[in-house]
Amino acid sequence: MLLFTSMNHRGVWTTTLMAAAILMITMGARQSIGLYVGPLNTSTGLGIVTISLAMAVGQFVWGAVQPIAGALADKYGPRPVLLYGLLILVIGSALTPLVSSGIGLILTLGVMTAMGAGACSFSVLLGAAAQRMPAESRGMASGVINAGGSFGQFVFAPIIQRLIQWLGWMNSMWTMALFTLLAIPLLNKLTSETHGSAKAPDPEGGLKKAVKDAMHSPSYLLLHLGFFTCGFHIAFLVTHLPTEVGLCGLTPAVASWSLALIGLANILGSLYAGSCVNVFRSKYVLAFMYGSRAVLIALYLIAPKTEWTFYAFAMGLGFTWLATVPPTAALVGKLFGIRYLATLFGLTLFSHQIGGFLGAYLGGLALEARGDYQWMWWADMALSGMAALINLPIKEARIARPQMV
Repeated sequence: MLLFTSMNHRGVWTTTLMAAAILMITMGARQSIGLYVGPLNTSTGLGIVTISLAMAVGQFVWGAVQPIAGALADKYGPRPVLLYGLLILVIGSALTPLVSSGIGLILTLGVMTAMGAGACSFSVLLGAAAQRMPAESRGMASGVINAGGSFGQFVFAPIIQRLIQWLGWMNSMWTMALFTLLAIPLLNKLTSETHGSAKAPDPEGGLKKAVKDAMHSPSYLLLHLGFFTCGFHIAFLVTHLPTEVGLCGLTPAVASWSLALIGLANILGSLYAGSCVNVFRSKYVLAFMYGSRAVLIALYLIAPKTEWTFYAFAMGLGFTWLATVPPTAALVGKLFGIRYLATLFGLTLFSHQIGGFLGAYLGGLALEARGDYQWMWWADMALSGMAALINLPIKEARIARPQMV
């Protein structure tokens, strides 16, 4: 493995691990947000559709802020973007338990927390890391950073469920808001290590031309369509898997452990995906991941709905959960270079979260209309199969085999 071979090892590992730790905090609670749906509904009486809409808006805003945060980080550096993002995330989380209307929930949970988490997420962190390490190190580094978010889900899902049981959902959310402040010293360490590092040279025409060229690339647009499906899939499950578990007559503990197992499996999946992009073309890695999801959903639909079915389903899905991020980011970097990776990958994440909006909101509508999620599962399976095929025509250069020294 040629990870981090041409740079100062300590500096590169520090950059990677600090970025992973920040993502662990900002994504951990976010990927467990579905655990609050039931208590929120019971406490406020707002209804599943209204709560689903607030969470769907959060999915959309989290994606919409990615290219903006990426562009700001490309221009001003990652530190101010990450710092302000963390503060907005904390304030939004602290205000959420104080609101009692649908509009209030949309503004706090849907806009503020999502905006803050989005500013401290993949586009800024992966962009900052990619510009400070050689090409052969970026795939594995992106896998490690991505695994940080999955580890956060593994850790926070059972903790949040316990906090809800012990303290109530309001105190649980306030506790997580305070915990988020621990990311600030990590941010300081990350940016101090990367301060003054040389940026990739500006291509001719700057950011505006880079975005224009990308939006005229069929491969870039196909990548967006596939990632849209990924967002639909993940947001649907993050928001509605705990309710699905309840519909099957199982306890909230099964839901929290299922979400935790998704995070655990995705740690392995993220690291594996990060290593695969140095060996296989990323489009093939993505096609395999999306295709496997369609198969897993089909197996889930015909399986008996026991706790072990959910645990096995969670482990299988978790292996590809957000492991799509390293090959997707690698593809963007291959197609357009890394100077504006934060911005261009941010736009790709935006398409992911348009799918996320639909996955979260339509799930609520399906439950309200039919009392179950059956047609959502069929739609999710069909979209996963389509995403596998969509990635195959992407024009990606063959892997350049590194020379062993």
